[in-house]
Amino acid sequence: MLRTILTLVGASAAVAPAALVAPPVRPPAPVAITEWTVPWSDTRPRDPYPDAQGRIWFVGQAGNYIAYLEPKSGRFKRYELPEGTLPHNLIVDRRGQVWFAGNGNGTIGRLDPATGKVTSLPMPNSAARDPHTLVFDRAGDIWFTVQRGNFVGKLTTSSGAIRLVEVPTPKALPYGIVVDSKGRPWFCEFGSNRIGTIDPATFALREYPLPDAAARPRRIAVTSDDKVWFVDYVRGTLGRLDPATGKVDEHALPAGASALPYAMASDTRDRLWMVETGPQPNRLVGFDARSRDFLGETPIQPSGARVVRHMVYDGSRRALWFGTDANTIGRAALPE
Repeated sequence: MLRTILTLVGASAAVAPAALVAPPVRPPAPVAITEWTVPWSDTRPRDPYPDAQGRIWFVGQAGNYIAYLEPKSGRFKRYELPEGTLPHNLIVDRRGQVWFAGNGNGTIGRLDPATGKVTSLPMPNSAARDPHTLVFDRAGDIWFTVQRGNFVGKLTTSSGAIRLVEVPTPKALPYGIVVDSKGRPWFCEFGSNRIGTIDPATFALREYPLPDAAARPRRIAVTSDDKVWFVDYVRGTLGRLDPATGKVDEHALPAGASALPYAMASDTRDRLWMVETGPQPNRLVGFDARSRDFLGETPIQPSGARVVRHMVYDGSRRALWFGTDANTIGRAALPE
């Protein structure tokens, strides 16, 4: 089922606490939301990722499968995974191979769509039991977080070798991860008030504490100037870390402390896009990192989304792709 809605919502800035910056509000830009209902009910479809053929791959975390959507036809195709995999996230390489996090069985897997063959690579340490989010670097290798195992790792895709780095903060819950222009991975510590990074040459790990001890960063993005942006799920803020100085600036999100910001991505124009999951329906919020303006709020309708956990920017279509707990795959077509 294909459902489309074009929404233009007036922007509103929440009254910011004294410690936060209240940015100006620019007239909102139209964002077109389209949703496709996934034919397998209650399977938590999430973390879609486009391939070179225009197919949108995603995992069914509760359904233990990988699938793709052909947006033009609305056709879905499903691939079953080994029992207990419980895939959490996937990404697609230049050859069309689908890499996924085995959150339930401590593996990173690779699916060959041409044959349906699944190859599983176990973590070298059994404590790294729950690979979480994967991201490519420019060489095509994969950096990833291990949430409750408390690691960040690198997978060299040509050899299958995996190297793990333990996060020194106990119960840090490494979560969202992104790679900057210098090849450095940056990640959120959802269990603490820290942002972390790893030197890709030495594997030395550094943590940047956030000013508020109550901060809980969840998802992360990097703009073209290599500034690190993150959403604070608990406090309802958008933050920016300057790696050169360690300085952190924050902006209160439109829904304030009730925002529960979760999914986040940046586009090629240095606009940040994040989903407030506290409001129902969930709302997609835009923010211009250059001018420091909020760009408006668009409800994710008609499904309401329930929760949007992750999304990626698709430069070829100038769109965001996301999955929802309402069992849909969504696309947000962004303005010029």
